[in-house]
Amino acid sequence: MNIKYFFLLVASFFLLSGCGSSKRMVVAKAKELPSWYVKTPKSTSSDLYAVGSGQNKQDAITDALTQMISTLGVSVSSKFTSKTVIKEGSSESYDATFTNNATSEVKQIRISNYELLESQRLGYKRYAVLVKSNKKRLFQSMKKELEQTFYGIEQKEKIVLQQNMLKQLNFYKKSLEKLALLENKLIVMSELDSRLNTSYYLKKYTVLDEKYETLYKNISFSFHSNNAAKNLEAPLAKGISAKKLKLSSKRGRGHFTIFIASHIEKANSYGFTLARSSIDIQVKDSLGEVIGSNKINIVGQSTQGLNIAKQNVAIKLEALIKKEGISKVLGISI
Repeated sequence: MNIKYFFLLVASFFLLSGCGSSKRMVVAKAKELPSWYVKTPKSTSSDLYAVGSGQNKQDAITDALTQMISTLGVSVSSKFTSKTVIKEGSSESYDATFTNNATSEVKQIRISNYELLESQRLGYKRYAVLVKSNKKRLFQSMKKELEQTFYGIEQKEKIVLQQNMLKQLNFYKKSLEKLALLENKLIVMSELDSRLNTSYYLKKYTVLDEKYETLYKNISFSFHSNNAAKNLEAPLAKGISAKKLKLSSKRGRGHFTIFIASHIEKANSYGFTLARSSIDIQVKDSLGEVIGSNKINIVGQSTQGLNIAKQNVAIKLEALIKKEGISKVLGISI
């Protein structure tokens, strides 16, 4: 063999061997879990402990607080579970359903009184934490937050009662939304302190709910349109009815009139008849005060003349209401 070719073969062998070794997979040793994560400190009569994990430290804290609440006691778990609507299916799907729903309800309860005792990065995008909360201080912080919420609602209510009924309705709607987690919070607070008078807070909520329902039943709408806007009443009426609000000609403090003015310009383009519509909407209360307004430009089109093009404007208005909501189209909150 030619000596030149021999050395060439030897060099190629070592080169290929080097490439092969560079592609060898290196498996990193798994990071050991901290002792406090493996064996969580037991909760006592005065303090609660919980561990959690997540992609970042805040997610891990949220997870730990969720675990803390859900493991307060058997009664908390059972009460949350009993609120879940039983769905048809196998026992496995049922278990998954109520577990997920209970966890979801617990997650929505904000816990601000806690201590972060330990925090450790377990690996790429993985953190573990240990949190602690004193039961007495946790209860007091939740109670204070709840009472502040009710106090804020009561103070705003004094001002809102001087305004029109639509603004009152919107106020009570938002107030009830703020208290959407009331029942869940009371379940947790009762477990922290069994002396809590839950009926006191539930009665306050019921009063607000009754005021909202009373207003809802006594609010009504009617239309006043120019000739070009008559066909626009139907899609607006449909949007109002979808909110389960009444359409009536009966006047009163809770009655509101929707004024619609449409100005149409006819045009032609590529065989189409166009109805360029400039629509002005105003909503007035029983005293004639404008409480909402909007301006909309819609171009209707048809190959069958202006009347069909006008009908197309109404169709497009209905599509706009479905997309953006009747509240935005009218310029009011309902």
